[in-house]
Amino acid sequence: MNSSVSLHIKNLFLVAFLLISAGSQAQEVKWLSWNEAAALAATDKNPKKVFVDVYTDWCGWCKKMDKDTFQNPEVAAYMTENFYMVKLDGEGAEPIEFKGKTYKFVPSGRKGYHELAAALMQGRLSYPTTIFLDEKFNMLSPVPGYQKPEPFLNIARYFGEDIYKEKDWKTYAEAGK
Repeated sequence: MNSSVSLHIKNLFLVAFLLISAGSQAQEVKWLSWNEAAALAATDKNPKKVFVDVYTDWCGWCKKMDKDTFQNPEVAAYMTENFYMVKLDGEGAEPIEFKGKTYKFVPSGRKGYHELAAALMQGRLSYPTTIFLDEKFNMLSPVPGYQKPEPFLNIARYFGEDIYKEKDWKTYAEAGK
């Protein structure tokens, strides 16, 4: 093999490697714990809103939403830029201290539930439920159920861009159709 062909093959391998590397660097959501998000919100000069994905280990729709929606590059980029992204196990055992209260796991039925998850979901233990909070952790809205990427982005923009302050959801949703 002459040196020109050898160099060409090396260059092809380099280009292929770079393309594969770039593809694996696609935007990914960096999930935080509740405590990590609370610490960031308290110390960042310009805190973001908070997004909470309440899930359980046994929830198939939760796994599907992780795969289809949260791993979607457009969703991941938007959410990472505009929200602190929190994963909260609805049946988690670890106590969470927040605003002077300790939220704990409550044994109930076959499994149980975490008090913070129940509070955020306003007592409706339904998985997945996504929760939008403002920069001070005040409730904007819980959104129960599986959401595909495009409808999810519409909801995220509604809260992320403060549209909720100017328009009710129905007006906003109808304008987008």
